Amino acid sequence: MRALRSLLNTPASRPKMLERAATSGADALVFDLEDSVPQDQKAEARAVAAEYLQRLGAEHVIYVRVNALETGVTELDLDAVVGPGLAGIQLPKADSVDDVARVDGMLSGLEAARGLAPGSVEVVASLETARGVWSAFDIASCPRVGSVMIGTAQDGDLQRDVGYQHSGTGEEILYLRARVLLAARAAGIHNPLDGVYPNFRDTKGLIADAGRARALGFRGKKAIHPDQVEAINLIFTPDQREVEHYAKILAAFEEALGQGSASTSVDGQMIDVAMAETARRVLAWAKELGR
Repeated sequence: MRALRSLLNTPASRPKMLERAATSGADALVFDLEDSVPQDQKAEARAVAAEYLQRLGAEHVIYVRVNALETGVTELDLDAVVGPGLAGIQLPKADSVDDVARVDGMLSGLEAARGLAPGSVEVVASLETARGVWSAFDIASCPRVGSVMIGTAQDGDLQRDVGYQHSGTGEEILYLRARVLLAARAAGIHNPLDGVYPNFRDTKGLIADAGRARALGFRGKKAIHPDQVEAINLIFTPDQREVEHYAKILAAFEEALGQGSASTSVDGQMIDVAMAETARRVLAWAKELGR
């Protein structure tokens, strides 16, 4: 997965909302076929998603959240949307490697039938159950998986399954977030994603929630409303202070190397190869985001 800070989820059954989403400034759009679409509108939503993929796919990064495997209609969703313009799919309630393997098989068949490169449709695995979070490393290690997303929504699937109480300050999900983050990094995923903050009117709460995720090492967050996009993009972009700090560290280290030393100091902080590599990575991330 490329560097994506904000992924805006929008019901595929609501064309006007899809139009607005396209102007939101989100790094990626997620056309939702799952929970935000009533059961009797699923077929219509598939058709609308396919239409808007053709209309917007050349100008936007687009994912489709399909229905979970347990519903029995995942393959219908994939058949409707796999094609040019689709960056990937979000697989909800991914519990195991077997779940990913089943979807991988479906995608491989559709890619071959439609002339797409093998493996070109990425899977973002949503970890929304205790079992999914526990299996995070195995799921994240699947070749088809480009990123994982933890389901942090208040009163959502993960809260119900684990049984914690929502505090508003995040301590009850710290271990869950950290486990998913560490698993993703250990599996080589560079853009792990945090879940939604459902209260789209509470910008202050969103900023605090996103800040906690960013501090752990997440690189993006899902949004449920266009008004959340600006704050999410801001939190998950290295600011000028960070860029200047790490540029200073890297310049000092390279100067030390030129003088035959592999260590130096900046503002009282010891700098060696490890710190220089951290600086390179942050600056590369900032560059990818256009900073």
